[in-house]
Amino acid sequence: MPAFDLLIHSTTPDGSPVSLGITDGCIAALDSHLASTATKELTAPETTLYPGWIDAHVHFNEPGRTEWEGLASGSWALAKGGGTAFFDMPLNSSPPVLNRQLLEEKSALAGQKSCLDFALWGGLTPDSLDHLEDMAQAGAIGFKAFLCHSGLDEFPHADPQTLKVGMTTAAALNLPVSTHAEFNPTGPPPTGTDMRAWLDSRPIQLELDAIQLATDLAGETGCALHIVHVYCPEGIELISQAKSRGVNVTAETCPHYLLLDESSAIEIGAFAKCAPPLRNPERVAALWQDLRSGRIDTLGSDHSPSSPDLKTGDDLFAIWGGIAGIQHGLPLLLDQEPTLNEQISANVAQRFRLPNKGGLTIGHDADFFLTQKDSQPIAVEDLVTRHPISPYLNRTLSTQITATYLRGQLVTPETKGKLLKPEPA
Repeated sequence: MPAFDLLIHSTTPDGSPVSLGITDGCIAALDSHLASTATKELTAPETTLYPGWIDAHVHFNEPGRTEWEGLASGSWALAKGGGTAFFDMPLNSSPPVLNRQLLEEKSALAGQKSCLDFALWGGLTPDSLDHLEDMAQAGAIGFKAFLCHSGLDEFPHADPQTLKVGMTTAAALNLPVSTHAEFNPTGPPPTGTDMRAWLDSRPIQLELDAIQLATDLAGETGCALHIVHVYCPEGIELISQAKSRGVNVTAETCPHYLLLDESSAIEIGAFAKCAPPLRNPERVAALWQDLRSGRIDTLGSDHSPSSPDLKTGDDLFAIWGGIAGIQHGLPLLLDQEPTLNEQISANVAQRFRLPNKGGLTIGHDADFFLTQKDSQPIAVEDLVTRHPISPYLNRTLSTQITATYLRGQLVTPETKGKLLKPEPA
């Protein structure tokens, strides 16, 4: 009888040989070389083996705005980009996920349409405080709050009192709160409507003040806090200081904050509009240092697509903000830093209490992807998202993802994922 269902021979990011033995969807053996029998054996020394990306920050916009993306096309694009699981945000689906019924409806849809495993964030707004416990019972991975206008009136921001009450409840439920830590602009109105005016309208101090408030409240309430899409090293420093005070806080950044800067935003235009906005090259370089040093805990795509009509026009303030880069963001990062295993996998699983996920570890689900070196420009026809929109078009990509596996099975659009729930604390 074969020892494994699948035996893969590949290499690690540092070029060392590695063999992975998989049985019943789990990693059964891991060594530099496994000489054993298997029902299926794949020998690919020209490839590099990575743990699957657990993307804790996506907006697939279903139900309600499926024409913007959808669970089927979004999950397939993530699989093409190395992902094996995602956490869908409570917006921009409509209505947003603010109670148990809506969370269960989205979970049922994802079970039908997603080709990857998935978890669901519940919304933390003034309207949802009485529903947090019910959403937790339905399997919410945590609760998401905006400290500024979310872009959608149906998902109101959390003022300090709302955030404190929500954090207190979340702490009692042993679930984390994630925050878009940025306050609303309060300065004089912008003098223009172009990208430069948009960038200038949201100074970095808006993020720093919001991070300070969120970390202070997390320390006061004992809540686990996950600050999403931190985009400047000053913000990472504040989070590191909070950690040193004993605050239970982690930091996420996104590929676009490492791959693009404000000059990219001006050159690309609407496809590069996001909030918080892109920053100067010096801050991008410092953010890379924070990533390599481990001060940034996780990488999330913040994939926030829309229909093309919302990305046109001369007024950047009226154009929908959000970067759709889920398919190529991680591979482009791996071109520059091929050792991001912890931030894309193990750290995410640990933070969100997913004991069967995260890293190439015996006993864990066999979630991984394979890459091969082949320099090619990113073309419109490569995109599998619902709309061919990406700020990375025409950029040369050398790290090509050749296959993604979920629980030991090659992912295709027909693969069926399942809901991930956090392990009880």
